[in-house]
Amino acid sequence: MKYIAQLLVAASLLTGSASLANQSPQDNDERWGDLGDGTFANPVLNADYSDPDVIRVGEKYYMTCSEFHFMGMPILESDDMVNWHIIGQVFDSIGLDGYSTMDKYGSGSWAPALRYHDGKFWIFVCTPGEGLFMATAENPAGPWSELYNVKNVSGWEDPCPLWDEDGNAYLGRSQLGGGPIIIHRMATDGKSLLDDGVKVYEGPTAEGTKLFKRDGYYYLSIPEGGVGTGWQTVLRSKSIYGPYEGRRVLETGSTNINGPHQGALVDTPDGNWWFFHFQSAGALGRVVHLQPVVWEGGFPIIGTDYDHNGVGEPMKISTVPLPSKTGTPVTPQTSDDFDSKKLGIQWQFNHNPDRSRISLESRKGWLAVAPLPAPGLRHCRNQLTQKLMGYRGEVMVTLDFAQMRAGDFAGLECIGNKFMAIGVKIDSKGVPQLCIESDGEQTSLEVVSDTSADCVYLRLDFDATAKKFQFYYSLDGTAFVKAGAVFEMSDGDWKGCRTGLFAYTGGNADDAGTAYFDNYNYKHDGN
Repeated sequence: MKYIAQLLVAASLLTGSASLANQSPQDNDERWGDLGDGTFANPVLNADYSDPDVIRVGEKYYMTCSEFHFMGMPILESDDMVNWHIIGQVFDSIGLDGYSTMDKYGSGSWAPALRYHDGKFWIFVCTPGEGLFMATAENPAGPWSELYNVKNVSGWEDPCPLWDEDGNAYLGRSQLGGGPIIIHRMATDGKSLLDDGVKVYEGPTAEGTKLFKRDGYYYLSIPEGGVGTGWQTVLRSKSIYGPYEGRRVLETGSTNINGPHQGALVDTPDGNWWFFHFQSAGALGRVVHLQPVVWEGGFPIIGTDYDHNGVGEPMKISTVPLPSKTGTPVTPQTSDDFDSKKLGIQWQFNHNPDRSRISLESRKGWLAVAPLPAPGLRHCRNQLTQKLMGYRGEVMVTLDFAQMRAGDFAGLECIGNKFMAIGVKIDSKGVPQLCIESDGEQTSLEVVSDTSADCVYLRLDFDATAKKFQFYYSLDGTAFVKAGAVFEMSDGDWKGCRTGLFAYTGGNADDAGTAYFDNYNYKHDGN
């Protein structure tokens, strides 16, 4: 049974059996993902997989997304385009200035392209200040090659390669700020560009370039109009350099899905087509939708044209593209008991980690973090984060503070447009105190004295729809007490809210102790 029932919101869900064709696009339906009856509900992936790109290789589907200052870009796998799990990460750090000093919020990996060519998987991605990068792997789960700086330049975004049948290779991209679309000739090994590029299209905030070829035409699939207000445009030409004819193929229309654009057109082995796109969803970030596609007159028709203006609109419910091979609905991994020698693949560091301060082996079954100096949570290194997933959920973790020293602060965080945390801080006299941090301001709740095991249990409950978040703590793991007031969260620095773990010190690194974490238990309404 989905965890949403445990959160006592099942009564608010629609359970009617109205036909898909007659379903109102305005239904206030909070179902998402695989419904287990041959249909799925959008968002198909209710978490911040922003700027998604998806490809099919054989009978498998692979997805990646932009992650900005979080390390590093995930690779997800699916058999049916609906049920996804994480299998790898393209990189775990960016070896450039600022990424190890917590100074690159909103930078890092912007909208990427994922492709399969010549027996290899390829990633192309731009950082706004450092240029165009490329990595390859024979196995999408990794290992991936180190990021290769194809072009050291600022102001580029959203690259996509195309290897043509005649042996030529190209790279399309946009310019920071939303256009124009520029096409470069590229070396076939992807390691260099062969010219300064040709402008082929200019439109309102034209970005997110996706290049592909179909029936002898070169296609550009691009989002236009901005993150929360835009639409999807598809253009085609017999020449890579144009001129291009285009159509608007997906828009908000009469639905309540803002900015349905920027994603990937993908086919099935039997020739059916689907389109992945994002929706800007506040605290959740940019969640992923999946729409059916039919081709008419050389252009895709996406979703359903509810308002009959000739442009597709997002559907809430659709039949699944392919039969599920999982038997039960699957969502990306969340919980971690730290019993493995490696962190769960779902974890992402905020900026570059310092792995010398982290261990899963110093105490079996626990994650050990030695705090580094920081003036507050936003500047704390080694934050381990996960995406907020689902409309409602609960995260709980055990913190052992016995080895923490004066000035150390460690616990459970929630970050987005604000940096919020609950944890234990050791004061100057060595006394442990439960403490909340709210955007740099710390408030002590109580001295931790009534625990024989030197452990506290920390919890975050969230309702992303209502933008309501609440911390709790317990000294026995059973009776939980509210910690501070309910707070609101939204996205920030181009990413949705995240929850995770932190540890930093107000003193010197050499004087810091160690925080131990266990049983990170993350439930949401898609479980």
